[in-house]
Amino acid sequence: MPMPRLFYVTIIVFFLGFAVAVGRSQAPTPLLISLSTVFLVLLIMGALVQWIGRWRAARKWAKAPQRDVSGLAGSGEATFKHEIIRTGGLLKPQHRRLVLRDNRLLPKPPDPNRNRWPPPEKIKYLTEHEADRLFGPSLRTRDRDVMDLAVDEAQLERYGLPKWQTEEDVAAALSLTPGQLRHFSQHRLRETVPHYVTFAIPKRSGGERLIHAPKRRLKDVLRKLDRLLVRKLPKSEHAHGFVRGRSIASNAAMHVGKAVVLRFDIKDCFPTIHYGRVRGLLIALGYSYPVAAALAVLMTEAPRQPVAAEGKLYHVPTGPRVCVQGAPTSPGLCNAILLRLDRRLTGLARKHGFAYTRYADDLSFSGNDTTKIAKLLKLVPAIVAAEGFSVNAQKTRIMRAGQRQSITGVVVNKTMGLSRQERRKLRAALHRHRTQADAADAVAAAGERLRLNGRLAYLFMLNKAQALALGWRSRSEQAQEQRP
Repeated sequence: MPMPRLFYVTIIVFFLGFAVAVGRSQAPTPLLISLSTVFLVLLIMGALVQWIGRWRAARKWAKAPQRDVSGLAGSGEATFKHEIIRTGGLLKPQHRRLVLRDNRLLPKPPDPNRNRWPPPEKIKYLTEHEADRLFGPSLRTRDRDVMDLAVDEAQLERYGLPKWQTEEDVAAALSLTPGQLRHFSQHRLRETVPHYVTFAIPKRSGGERLIHAPKRRLKDVLRKLDRLLVRKLPKSEHAHGFVRGRSIASNAAMHVGKAVVLRFDIKDCFPTIHYGRVRGLLIALGYSYPVAAALAVLMTEAPRQPVAAEGKLYHVPTGPRVCVQGAPTSPGLCNAILLRLDRRLTGLARKHGFAYTRYADDLSFSGNDTTKIAKLLKLVPAIVAAEGFSVNAQKTRIMRAGQRQSITGVVVNKTMGLSRQERRKLRAALHRHRTQADAADAVAAAGERLRLNGRLAYLFMLNKAQALALGWRSRSEQAQEQRP
């Protein structure tokens, strides 16, 4: 029996015995009085010791609350242990993201009123919908150390990211209701109508590439999320793909006129960026766990297989959720997650006197010291593997000055531009269009003219002299030629 109840029962028994003795007109014996006094003093001392213990436990709990992580061992025996929860400091060494906890999700200290009768009503810290969402299959996690993380506003302000506290804030920013946001950011084990249309396109090197194109409503949401969040994520200055103001031309310009050019390719870059990586990135940037997990589900998708069951056609996931090719947010997430890799490869290239750039999953190095080739061939795959990716060895290329040096289809031997073969094909196409255009088919001729003007504009971006030699005309010059 708990100490307070035992204390009250003892007092009641003592006074009942005293009343019975007085009712019989008998004075209490000295022995009864002495025993009751000693017992009462012991109870008071026990209650005082228990109060001091509770006070010390409360102070210790306030400094470092503990979480019960008991479980069953393989033999079926229970293992009991407690985990101390960090409530302050840095999330990771040499990072600036602070450990801030949502007090509603932390273990609660012992209730001092738990011995009251009738027992008090339990406090509800989460609503039923919040609990179902947080502990449902979409946001569930085994990492107990992150699931109760709260938002770090200072970190978000440091990176210039929107300060979304809850899923409701995300929904309001995307012009959605909370129900609509959860509809798009829900991982279902079987979908009747998926949010993506999947199709395959052939690769130039053989095989097929799966494209997951989001449907219209989800595409609008992802494009808005890309403007509000993904474009603001930190990225390396050496990343030239999918970055405003940078292009294939800026990527290739760093490697013009070098003695040797090395080219590496990251194998299955987008499928390697899974849901956990996206969620971890957003948590490290300052978002709370519910917001980071919801955004990670929204921006990823699992490969699905159609299965007929129960008279319906279900789309069942066959793998983890990843950044899919076709989503507007995938390129920006790729650049943000590859930031650490870019920094490590930049340091490696600078150490050995090489230049480094990256366009999507293409890694390019160039320099004049050919004795460093073997070292780069050894260290680059090791660094890529340490960052959780892998190099496609079949696409690794070593291009010296005596052969064609091309990066993302751009020749960089002496000047940047297209190869002689590509320019000859373009010149022949322009000549054929000017001399053999069928006036009867005006629509086809106009389409072909626009296509050729696009190819000339691309060449003009790479090398103005080569484009002018093929008869490049600006839009104003073309308009003047068409005037009567």
